[in-house]
Amino acid sequence: MQIHVVKSKIHRVKVTGADLNYIGSVTIDEDLMDAANIVEGEKVQIVNNNNGERLETYVIPGARNSGEITLNGAAARKVAKGDVLIIIAYGIMDMEEARNFKPSLVFPDEETNLLK
Repeated sequence: MQIHVVKSKIHRVKVTGADLNYIGSVTIDEDLMDAANIVEGEKVQIVNNNNGERLETYVIPGARNSGEITLNGAAARKVAKGDVLIIIAYGIMDMEEARNFKPSLVFPDEETNLLK
């Protein structure tokens, strides 16, 4: 049996932008992506702590050391600039691997979204 397990999490980042006219995705500062072991194009779940919205999209890299967290396309309607998000990526693995797996958890500065 294989199960879905938290692989990566960027905890409590603020939305810096919402671009309804972009094709889709979430733009994440590439430094945060690296720290969380998230790759370009990876599917992520976005949890909005301000309004309870949950959505899935894919990641595109933003400028390094920018703190950028921009929701693009239809997802832009689910957030407001300044909302606090949790970004989660999951892996699929067998039970034995899951028991020993350690996810990449990132806790950036809550004001700047930059790595501490």
